[in-house]
Amino acid sequence: MPVTVVVGGQYGSEGKGKICAYLSLKDNADLVVRCGGPNSGHTVDVHGRIYELKQVPAGFVNPTSRLLLAPGALINPALLLHEIDICGLDATRIGIDRNAGIIEDFDRATEVENSLRDRLGSTGVGMGSAVSRRTLRRADFRVAAAVAELRPFVTSVAEELAEARRADRKIIVEGTQGFGLSLYHTENWPYCTSRDTTAHSFLSEVGIGVRNFDVVMAIRTYPIRVGGNSGPLKNEISWGDVRQQSGYPSPLAEYTTTTKRLRRVARFDWDVVLRAVAANQPTHLALHGLDYVDYRNLDVKKVEDLTDRARSFIDEVAERTGVPVSFGGTGPLVHQLLDLRHVSRRATTLREVRAAFA
Repeated sequence: MPVTVVVGGQYGSEGKGKICAYLSLKDNADLVVRCGGPNSGHTVDVHGRIYELKQVPAGFVNPTSRLLLAPGALINPALLLHEIDICGLDATRIGIDRNAGIIEDFDRATEVENSLRDRLGSTGVGMGSAVSRRTLRRADFRVAAAVAELRPFVTSVAEELAEARRADRKIIVEGTQGFGLSLYHTENWPYCTSRDTTAHSFLSEVGIGVRNFDVVMAIRTYPIRVGGNSGPLKNEISWGDVRQQSGYPSPLAEYTTTTKRLRRVARFDWDVVLRAVAANQPTHLALHGLDYVDYRNLDVKKVEDLTDRARSFIDEVAERTGVPVSFGGTGPLVHQLLDLRHVSRRATTLREVRAAFA
């Protein structure tokens, strides 16, 4: 399928960046376009170096992929230029849509003044303030074309994507955050983000209209939320509990890319995942954290080497969602990923998946 949209099915940090990086390399994506803004980060590794990216698409790991920032994106110019520098990019590799919005210093100050971080667990990077100024069409709202240092990168993302579609080139749309944080679909208002986080909204943000496209929805065996007062998290447990249940020999803890706060963690919640499936209609699931189900799955390279607990988890997810588990994460790094598409093309139900694994 020439267009693939990657979305999150829980509360963010489900491994979307890892999937985008993997697909950009494995499927040799021609274009990777990122939505959202710097309130959500994607972590990828390249030759042992970890990149924590809040603006540059995770697909930068493929040196032949054209990288784009969507017209619906919001940009911190200083941060973006810093990431462009550390990733070794130039205007031939990355383009910014002329209508992408700019986050100003006073946007961050506004969120601090309104205590968004303390009240709602906001990242406090200015996204909500910038979104509101854009919606109100305020005179102080700037777009990328108006920022001198960004002009060498300015393009029309919609035109580039339309041309790529005509040439049947491969496109990845890199969604951000997770379904449970959607401004429209959250069950925990006001503990949500400032925008929608579903597949069709991401297509709208990038300016591409397609009838047929793949949706890869990333989920975790143990969902997380950012630390602090970030909203309800059903079945919340401690990282010590995850370590005990998985048999990990060393302490476990995860921190958010953007704020460096300790993430909250919980047992798997079927409700949010099934609602995310209904809203996004994914064609594939990427199930990360099989090593958290059982430590013995860490860095497993073959599906037949997964433990029975991991296989049973995959089976149940496929059966209850009706969506094939096409990718299985066996660790945090890009290469720690089982590509099960050769299995999932012919297996969705519990019986079929078990037969394929046999």
